[in-house]
Amino acid sequence: MFFLSVIGPGIIAANADNDAGGISTYSIAGAHFGTQMLWVLFLITFSLAITQEMGVRIGIVTRQGLGGVIRENFGLQWTVFAMLTMLIANLGTVTAEFAGVASSFEIFGINKYMVVPIAAFIVWLILYKGSFKTTQKIFLIFSAFYIVYIINGFIIKPDFSQAMASLVTPTIQWTTPFLITMIALIGTTITPWGQFFIQSYVVDKGLDIKHYRIEKGEVYAGAFITNIVSFFIIICTAATLYTHGIDITSAKDAAIALEPLAGNFAQALFAFGLFSASMLGAFILPTATAYAICEAFGWEYGFNTTWETGKAFYSIILISIVIPVTVVLIPNIPLIPIMIASQDINGILLPIILIFVMKIINNKDIMGEHTNKPIGNIIGWITILGIIAATIILVGTSFLGLNG
Repeated sequence: MFFLSVIGPGIIAANADNDAGGISTYSIAGAHFGTQMLWVLFLITFSLAITQEMGVRIGIVTRQGLGGVIRENFGLQWTVFAMLTMLIANLGTVTAEFAGVASSFEIFGINKYMVVPIAAFIVWLILYKGSFKTTQKIFLIFSAFYIVYIINGFIIKPDFSQAMASLVTPTIQWTTPFLITMIALIGTTITPWGQFFIQSYVVDKGLDIKHYRIEKGEVYAGAFITNIVSFFIIICTAATLYTHGIDITSAKDAAIALEPLAGNFAQALFAFGLFSASMLGAFILPTATAYAICEAFGWEYGFNTTWETGKAFYSIILISIVIPVTVVLIPNIPLIPIMIASQDINGILLPIILIFVMKIINNKDIMGEHTNKPIGNIIGWITILGIIAATIILVGTSFLGLNG
């Protein structure tokens, strides 16, 4: 019972990284480059586990979300800068979620003008009317639906031995498409909003230091589970689309292309997974945005508040739904570039947020005896420097015209 009372933040936050943009990114990585990027996925599994654990530890020790800790220790100007960084990334990502909802139904010929407003209303209704326990149950239910991608993997029967070899065999192409996809792969797995969400979530859940050991285990398990799903998406699209030389631009294209290669059931599972992932992201991202901004500026927040006591919290959630939905419903807007660009923005902005996290987690005045161990610092800084290096190389290859 003690374990069940703690479980939630790690699994929900990690699984929400596999959102609409994420599934499109994994599908494109597998379809365009086969299993060549699995080694990147393997490495960032450790980075995801470590960075999410840091967020949990800061939240449990300080009893504050990341926005509040940044404000108290870095001042208002840095807080505004961090919030703007997160807001830009989050609005783009929420737009990708509703684009994913639209794409999942367009596979079966259902118009986005019908399904997106309904999905948005459901998201708002549950987030506004639900208590903390209710919303957490909804998050966990949608997290469970990711199993369809693992089932799909065994239906398609990819070459598992080749996939396992690719996990430990670094391969890189010095071309803009490869590097853009690689940064998107990192940016959809470890996200700026994820750091804000998991820290505020453990505070809202009421966890304290006695829960830390179990929550740490849940975070590590969540990171492993979410990247198992990512692994299966990549190897499935590699075994079908890459093998047959089929180019795609989204998860929707992947689902449509799977039908003649793997059958109707595989296509339906892929489409259902895309819908579930998009809805989970549509629930989580507005919540993460509201958590972070309210924490940063000292406003009341949490699902156990009312409109009167948490007006700012619910207003931010509503704005974070309405603006992306409006963008998605613009006629003829190219949804796929939005979905992929949102992941690249996440990847490029991530080092800024992680630097704040690293400075906080190593400050004894804030964390006391719970500062980072050397291995946490090594993995954290390697992640930050790796993303910065990949971004610099991307800019360089774009400038030199190495488009591949």
